[in-house]
Amino acid sequence: MFGLANGLELRPWRPDDARSLADSCQDPDVQQWNRPGHLSLDDARDRIARWGKRWRTEEAAVWAIAEPGGGSPVGLIGLGDFDLRGGSAEFLYWLLPAGRGRGAMVDAVVRVSRWALDDLGLHRLRITHSVGNAASCRVAEKAGFALEGTMRSALLHSDGWHDEHLHARVQGDVWPG
Repeated sequence: MFGLANGLELRPWRPDDARSLADSCQDPDVQQWNRPGHLSLDDARDRIARWGKRWRTEEAAVWAIAEPGGGSPVGLIGLGDFDLRGGSAEFLYWLLPAGRGRGAMVDAVVRVSRWALDDLGLHRLRITHSVGNAASCRVAEKAGFALEGTMRSALLHSDGWHDEHLHARVQGDVWPG
């Protein structure tokens, strides 16, 4: 578990978080930018179990961003598309309204980045997001991820194909102040 500067914490997802995960899929911003689909309570339990399995098989690392003391999740952050041999991974994240505007995601991205680069030994981390998602762009920039370019028509959202920004941080980049 990692404490975040804003009083929230990073912790593993638990089976009893299934209701929060299922409910998160109803948030319009989470639905628009992350395309989680609509999860039943059983689907949410299955997804949490898969995340646990993917941790154990070193395929992904997904945390809940939660209220302190084991409180309810207000967001998710994770690394997927792990390539341990190649030294890279890609961020995924979202926040519910209760977690937004508190600086939680920037802090979480920096902390997970330090873990991935310093402890896990990865070389390159990336963040991709729709060019229409200004909040994700701000998170990437504030967390010290350089904008490398725009991938044209890279991801299908519910309203059509979106261009995506590609941001990255590599081993040795200066950490944000």
